[in-house]
Amino acid sequence: MKQDVARRSATTVDRQRYREKVRRCLDALAIMLDGDCFSFQQRKIGLEIELDLINDQLAPAMANATVLEKIGNPAFTTELGQQNVEVNVPPRTLHGDEALWLEREFDDSLRIAGELAAEDGITFVMIGTLPTLRVEHFDPKWFSQGDRYALLNTEIFAARGEDMQLRLDGAPMPGGSIDQLRAKVASILPESACTSVQLHVQTTPEDFAAYWNAAQCLAGVQVALGANSPFLLGKALWHETRIPLFQQATDTRPAELANQGVRPRVWFGERWIDSIFDLFEENVRYFPGLLPENSDEDPLETLAEGRAPELGELRLLNGTIWRWNRPVYDIVDGVPHLRLENRVLPSGPTVLDLMANAAFFYGVQRSLATMENPLWTQLSFHAAEENLLLGAKHGMSARLYWPGIGWVPPDELALRTLLPLAHAGLGELGMSDAARERYLDVIEQRCLRRRTGSSWQRDTVALLENHGASRERAVLGMFRRYVDLMRSGEPVHTWPIGD
Repeated sequence: MKQDVARRSATTVDRQRYREKVRRCLDALAIMLDGDCFSFQQRKIGLEIELDLINDQLAPAMANATVLEKIGNPAFTTELGQQNVEVNVPPRTLHGDEALWLEREFDDSLRIAGELAAEDGITFVMIGTLPTLRVEHFDPKWFSQGDRYALLNTEIFAARGEDMQLRLDGAPMPGGSIDQLRAKVASILPESACTSVQLHVQTTPEDFAAYWNAAQCLAGVQVALGANSPFLLGKALWHETRIPLFQQATDTRPAELANQGVRPRVWFGERWIDSIFDLFEENVRYFPGLLPENSDEDPLETLAEGRAPELGELRLLNGTIWRWNRPVYDIVDGVPHLRLENRVLPSGPTVLDLMANAAFFYGVQRSLATMENPLWTQLSFHAAEENLLLGAKHGMSARLYWPGIGWVPPDELALRTLLPLAHAGLGELGMSDAARERYLDVIEQRCLRRRTGSSWQRDTVALLENHGASRERAVLGMFRRYVDLMRSGEPVHTWPIGD
């Protein structure tokens, strides 16, 4: 949700007008989907990468405004918490060695930005949940500058009517112990602990449903193989704690509405789709506007005049519904396009790991989306959602359901079935052999060694605790090693446990 909004409470008239405008936007979108309105010259991808800032003591550095001013690069922007920064990678194709060039460019820009931040004793970290966050870092005073964050917080709590309750039961640590988290918080800032990577893929209206359905099928495998978020507030929780934490941190439902089955705003969905319109229509049918800002545009009049409507109200609503695979309508140089935003992956551990996760997703998604017999006709939607939760909680130790195979560990599924699909899909997208081998070899070795960012963190903390360290000291010692190894750039499957 990037739009700027006015910091004021919406009136009843505002909300009624907003609801009407959203429906006019939906009508305009339907007309556009029936016509030939969307740009698509070649399939492009894009990335948004969230980073954390830490100080010399490895604690969160609440200094993104200062760091961004010093960097002076518009690709680096704020995120929810003052310890968060986001980097936007411009759209490009995957043809030839484009991915290798992207990796080098991102590495270089991160190094330059890191050198500037280091002048103030601040370090960039790529990790799913920052393990040194404390409850006091969720105080509303730590929102990033800008009205939209504070207003979003106000509206979510107004809808909820009570404080947030974080309730998580962890996956067993090595040795068998299970941690529980029970915490009450008075802001949505736990969302700032959910540091992610968003993968975008542009598509035609005709192809969107297949690409979205394919991404939903893949979600559980993605988080199991890419998990990097095991520790929060000193507790060992899920391998990918971001998944349940994000839902709880933005939940507008008190317990009674959740018990009635009212849909959460962080949502997997409830069915396979036939069109991108299905997702926008669900948004309008199920979710009230949190930030009901009205524009001056009449989208139907704009469309009748031969121009692409902004669909501002529909886009703002969409930006406050955090689907794990989100539909996006956007306009570039006056021409509208559609894309899918995949949101399930954590940040890090290294640039190479991040690029490998992206290549794996794009390749398998392409193969699944173009299959003659679609996978989702053989897989229940509920099973796909269950896979996401199982992969997030247990990582490589999960067992996921896959048509034609049954219940299978994610590493075995990747090695036997999905890596060949990834190679084929990336080949269809035009990626060079060198790039495919570089990135998919990382995934293969990660599976063979059963080593993710999350398992490395958990194993390292367990080792330090076995040597007599308290949990707090073990987490801090682990995180210090993590930062050093992240800087090395070597993929996480090569990281040693212990000295």
